[in-house]
Parts: sequence; structure tokens; C-alpha cells
Amino acid sequence: MISRLFDFMKQSKSLQLNNKHSLDIYTNTYTYHKASSSSSAPKALCDVFINHRGTDTKKTLATLLYDNLKARNLRPFLDYKTLKPGDHIFDHINGAIYTSKVAVTVFSPNYGHSYSCLHELALIMESKKRIIPIFFDIKPSQLDVVIERVRCPDDEIQRFRWALQEARDIVGLMFDSDKGNLSEVVTSASDIIVQRLVELEAEDESV
Repeated sequence: MISRLFDFMKQSKSLQLNNKHSLDIYTNTYTYHKASSSSSAPKALCDVFINHRGTDTKKTLATLLYDNLKARNLRPFLDYKTLKPGDHIFDHINGAIYTSKVAVTVFSPNYGHSYSCLHELALIMESKKRIIPIFFDIKPSQLDVVIERVRCPDDEIQRFRWALQEARDIVGLMFDSDKGNLSEVVTSASDIIVQRLVELEAEDESV
């Protein structure tokens, strides 16, 4: 994968940290937990898993990010783009999370209403992936589990709250759709993803 990364890194603009269009860009410092041995690790289904709330961002940020990463010769996973008729949804999503290198979590106003989003986030946190959060029209302090208790047992609610609390402590990208520029945040997120993948590839080669 390292050769693919360097090929399109040469074509990408350098990441510029600025405050234009209300876009605050930070470096993610979440610790990546490597598999105990490459020989026993399952075959990677994707390089980047995109966790998002479809009703909020499917037609905007999530799709644009997916297309940008594909153009850079990466293998992003975005449910409605990647899954095919006949695929078992949770088997493929869970497998993509476990085998991905990096996860992008796109938090948005209706994120906490979705069991699927919260389940994916919990798996991402439990598998200790390197995470790049994007806060889309929401602040970290506003993240909460708002699904009905009748639809979800208490232990799952606590699991989801733990995952959200972990996410609040990770520095990410802030985006305001009223003032921001989608193209800019997508490019910035993609640049950061490439940097993280290169770092992880270097770590794997040094073992």
C-alpha cells in the first residue's frame, strides 16, 4: 500500500492549517492498536472506514470524501457505495471496521439517533483504530445517545455513551455548513488520512 500512498501524495496539495471558512483543522493523536501479527490478521477489506449518519451527510460530506479517497487510489468503505445486493449488512460493516487502518467518524446533529452509527462507533473504539473525527454542524459537547431505551438495552446504551465520551476527547475537524467550504474540509480530511496511513505503514515496516 505504501507505493500507492506515495504516488498520490505527490499529486496532493500540502495540508494547510488555517481558519478560513470556519474550518478548524487539528491533528488526531488517538493511539492506533496494531494487530499482533500480520500473518494472522484478516485480509483488509478497506483502508478507510467512513462512519456517518446518512440522513445528515450521505449526499454531501460522506460521498465527497469517499470520491476524493477513491481518486487517490485508496479503498474507502461507505455503506451505500460499497455494499452490493446480497451482502449481509452487519457482517460486511463489522469486517470493514476490523480490517481498516483508519476510521473517519462524521458526527452530525442526528448521529445520536442512529443505532447503526453508534454500534459502528463502539466497534471502532473497541478495536482501537486510529480515528479522524469530523464534527459536522455539531460540537463535541453536544454528542449524546438519544435512541429510545425501549429499542436498546441499558448495557448497549452505556456502551454507546462510553464510545461517544472517547470520541469527545479526540481532536478533529470542525465544520459549519453555513459558513464552511465542503471542498476544503474534504481535501483537508483526505490529506490527514493519507498522512495517517503513511505513518501506520511505516510502523508496520519497522516491526
